[in-house]
Amino acid sequence: MCQAQPALSRPNGEPALIVSFRKWFQRHRGATAPTLRHYCRGAADLLDGLGEDLSQWDTGRIRAFVFDRAKRSGASTTQHLITAIRAFLRFLSFHGLCRINPDQALPGLAHWRLASLPSCLTAEDVARAIATCDGPSVRCLRDRAILLLLVRLGLRASDVARLRLTDLEWERGTLRVVGKGRYEVRLPLPQDAGDALMQYLIARPELGATDHVFLRHIAPFKPFVSNHCVSGVVKRALKKAGVRTAAKGAHLLRHTAATEMLRQGVPLDRIGLVLRHRSLDMTAYYAKVDVGLLKTGGPALAGAALMRQAVDRYLAMRQAAGFDLVNAECL
Repeated sequence: MCQAQPALSRPNGEPALIVSFRKWFQRHRGATAPTLRHYCRGAADLLDGLGEDLSQWDTGRIRAFVFDRAKRSGASTTQHLITAIRAFLRFLSFHGLCRINPDQALPGLAHWRLASLPSCLTAEDVARAIATCDGPSVRCLRDRAILLLLVRLGLRASDVARLRLTDLEWERGTLRVVGKGRYEVRLPLPQDAGDALMQYLIARPELGATDHVFLRHIAPFKPFVSNHCVSGVVKRALKKAGVRTAAKGAHLLRHTAATEMLRQGVPLDRIGLVLRHRSLDMTAYYAKVDVGLLKTGGPALAGAALMRQAVDRYLAMRQAAGFDLVNAECL
């Protein structure tokens, strides 16, 4: 059961409890603005559905709320909602407002992670998409630089949207990227991507009020407002190139970059470093992308040695965490 909480609200209409949750989550998790919006939206949805009297909340009501939402949403949307509600319940428990165990109240949705094949483009499709940005206009120069960064380095849309001038380390030939959870890395800047960036920076409008790299190409010349602006650049290029694929956003080029590195024989652990994956399982997702190589045992997989390496590292990690693995040699 939970304790009653005064129903106070801020001038913008957001309940005080959600405002406190937003500040708490940002302080303890270092979440970015889009992530905070996602989590607070789920928490506010729960608050609206169950009421602001927390003393009336219990496990049954929370589950019934999620089941009702699941009937009207897809698996991915429901899982995102569960994640947001769990974080909100932990916040309430931390402050002594709710004693409901979030993991027991909301078991995970039946979903087989990484079961599908990642979407990716062929080298020909990538070349055609980049070719649509040929031209001297500022928009073409900007879009070309964005596409090359995405497909050469596997950056996320958020990485590109938040890129600052101080992140371009020309003397070292590196690019500083601050990703999820404020995880910072330096990546080598490929020659073609660096040249495209330089050409865009020379031609882009002068704007002293911001140090963002990528700006709108029409007045007012402001930085991109969200990750969707970067995905819009990719969608527009694919449409002009006549490339038809189910996935059309910026993440498609991230998948393409990972797949291409794998086909060139780059080890999975190094691909994970470039993509900044926290788990080797996520990187191993790309090992099944080339069905032809899987059938023929092509050189990119080196006789499945890379997969064996991934399994060995995974088992070592589990053993280091204290798990007792039975018949691990059978793997």
